[in-house]
Order: sequence, then C-alpha cells, then structure tokens
Amino acid sequence: MSVVLAYRDFLGTASKWLSSRSTDKPICLLALGIFAMALSCLVLTSLLFLLDQKVNSKWHLDESFTVAVIFILVLSMGSSSMIEEEQYIWHFMTSSLYFLLLRRTMQSIITNGKQNIGSSDSIYSIIVVLICGRILRGWHQGGVNWTYLTDISKILEKAGTVYINSLHLLSVVFIMICLALLLLAKLQKRRFSVVLLLLLVYLFPVLMILTQITTNQDDTRLIQTIYALIGISTVGILVALPWLMPLLDPVSKEYSFGDAVYVIGWCYVSSWSLLQMLLQQPVNSMPTALLLVQILATIRYFSQGGLHIKQWVKVASLYYVGMAGHFGLGNTNTLATIDVAGAFIGISSHSTIISGILMFIITYASPMLALLSMLMDFDVRAFANSEENVDLGHVLKMTLGYPCLVPLVLNSILLVTYTIVLLLMRNHLFVWSVFSPKYMYVCATTACVYIGVSIVALSVTYTCAVFASRRKLNCSTSG
Repeated sequence: MSVVLAYRDFLGTASKWLSSRSTDKPICLLALGIFAMALSCLVLTSLLFLLDQKVNSKWHLDESFTVAVIFILVLSMGSSSMIEEEQYIWHFMTSSLYFLLLRRTMQSIITNGKQNIGSSDSIYSIIVVLICGRILRGWHQGGVNWTYLTDISKILEKAGTVYINSLHLLSVVFIMICLALLLLAKLQKRRFSVVLLLLLVYLFPVLMILTQITTNQDDTRLIQTIYALIGISTVGILVALPWLMPLLDPVSKEYSFGDAVYVIGWCYVSSWSLLQMLLQQPVNSMPTALLLVQILATIRYFSQGGLHIKQWVKVASLYYVGMAGHFGLGNTNTLATIDVAGAFIGISSHSTIISGILMFIITYASPMLALLSMLMDFDVRAFANSEENVDLGHVLKMTLGYPCLVPLVLNSILLVTYTIVLLLMRNHLFVWSVFSPKYMYVCATTACVYIGVSIVALSVTYTCAVFASRRKLNCSTSG
C-alpha cells in the first residue's frame, strides 16, 4: 500500500512540475535570445553590404530575384501547409532563378549577335540543371501525391531490388566518371600527374563500395575500411597538396593557388559523394548523382565568365540548389523521413555520438555538398594580384567574403524569422506536429551551414598561408 501511495505522490508531483514548466514563459530570456539572433543577423548582413559597397552597377532581374527568394520563403513560414509542402517552394524558386539566368544568357547572345562555344556551354549547363531538378522533384514528391502520378522511387521499389542495385552500381560509376572528366577538363595537360594520382587514390574506395553493393551484405570491417580510406585521403590531400603543388603554373607562369583550391574542393566533393553512395538508401543513389550533376553544371556555367555574374549570386545559387536537393533526396519537415537505419552502417558497437553524426551526414547530404563545392568556383584574383609580401587578411577577405557571408546571412534570416514564427504559433493546433519539427530542422541546418563554411574557410586559409610563405621564400632566394 505504501508503494502505491508513493507512486501516486510521484505522479502528482511530476504532473504539477510538467504543467508548470510547459506554461512557464521566461519573457526576458526569450527576448534576449531573439535580440542576440537578430543582432547576429544584422551584423552579418552589414558585413555583406560593406563587402559589396564599391559595386554600384545596375542590378539585373536574376540578381533581384535571388534576393527575393529568401523573402518569399520567409513569408511562407507562417502557414502550416506551406511548411509541409516546402519542397515545392524550393523547387519552384530554384527553377525560376535558373530560367532567369537562361533568359539573361539568351539576351546576351542576341545583343552580341554571335554565338560562341562558351555561350553554347552556358545554355547546355542551365538546361542540364533544370532537367536534373525536375527528375529530382519527381523522385520523391512528398506531401500530397496524385494517385495516378507515383514517385519514381515507389516505382523502383515495386520493380524489385535488382533494378535498384543496378542503378546503385551505375550511380557510383557515373559519379566518378563525371568527377574525373571535370578534373581533366580543368587541369588538362598542366597537372596530368596530379590528376592521375588523385584518380588512383580514389580508385580503391570506389572498388570497395562496388564490392559492398554487389555482395549486398553489411560487411562492417569493409565499411570501416572505406570510412578510413576516405577520411585519410581527404585530410592527407588537404595537408600535403599546398606544399607539393608547384608554385607557378608551367604553362601560364601564374601562381597555382587557384588550382590547389580547386583540387581540394574536388577532393571534398568526391569524398562526400562516395560517402553518400555508402550511407544513403540504394533508391537514393541516382538522386545523389543527379544532385552532383546539378552542382557541377552550375559551376561549369559560372566558370564561363561571359556574363560577369556577381560572386554573391553564384554562392546563393549553389545554396538554393543544395536546399532544393535536400528535399529531392526524400527529406521533409517531419521527423518520420530521417533515415535511422543508415546511421548504424559500419558500426560494430552502439555509439550514440557516431550514429548521430552519420544520421546528420545522411540527412544533410545535399546542403553540405553544395557548400563544399564552392571551393571549385573560387575567385583567386586577389592572391595573383598581391605583392611579394602578401597581405593575408586582404586576400582572405576578397576570396572568402562571399562564400562565407552569403550562406550565413541567408541561414540567419531564416533562423531569426522562424524563431519568431514559432513563438507566435506556440498555441497553434499543429505546433508539435508541424512547427516544432520544422524548427529542429532549421537549427540543424544552421549547424550544417556553420560546419560547411568553417571547412571552406579553414581550407582556403591554410592553402593561402602555405602559398604565401612559399612565395615569400621563393622571392627571397631568387632575389
């Protein structure tokens, strides 16, 4: 009897405490938190405007729309239906932005009265981005689906695992072929030995992943070996490449800083893509490959340089592609779409931290891939135009300013806005089923952006410091 009474007292005390905590609204703490977020957003936005204050050129339609995208998304956050169908907003806005870029390209061709190889490549690149985006949208439609319009993933699941595994194998081979061709097209004959070495380094994890797919068994030791190879290769290339890369290009006699940053970005993208081939569900292998093609086609388009597209537009476009791809891989704003099973691939014993990291890697595959790919489209003119004694701060500001500030500003606007929306909607009927899970995704996206930006900043800073010291040493010895 005493046990029953003690348990009853415990339930009563716990109920009172939970009810008091659920109705507790620390106004001062909430106001302080929102003020800190708003202040951070204002500081980041001010830095971005200061970086662009010397540019007084007239804005084009695509540039105005790039800014309008984030505000349209902000306005949609007050509706639970819009949050549940956010994937359609990202797809429509990203597609509209690339249609505007296609329009600008066509206008440039008509104005100049001639079409060269660069303009043709630009048009083809945008068309590839649009086609891949439409296929991604149909792969995992999410939300309310039409009964006669089945998802591509559902069709493949009904067809059987043979077709899914075949697509999985094809996706791995397709990804490596695309990355190899892109590296060859960038470096060509100047760095053929570097290209060959990089392809040999990534050949071993590719063969292991293909073995893992064909056997269709979870070989823990093999998977852990793949993890180790990818990690060691990525870190080793980052550390060694700035020291091993020749200081001057043998053909153009320019500094190889741009090539070094590009190769490091290529290694990040390759490692991340191979890791997704191992962790993602087999039905998501082709969407991952299509997302990579979208990003590479975007980089190809921006690298043409004929339209003089501003750097912040390039970074924002990649960010939007990454967010649209996030939903294209089957993610939604509910916790039910998180791939929990994939978080235990290659783990011999239970570890909450490692499983959490793997779950984060699977869920935010697309935004992180977009952030890492920014190293492949870097403006390195500041280093080439610097004097013998390189002003490291100025060079880093000119090279890292937009790639770091633009994602931080866009994410900060969304974080501040949705924090306010969640507080206003705290008594809404769907606060626990719609608004709260969405806020968890917003916070996780913030962590993803900060991690990606930190990796980009540290990589460029390290590479720039190494090349600056080698350049100074070379000038002193030659002088």
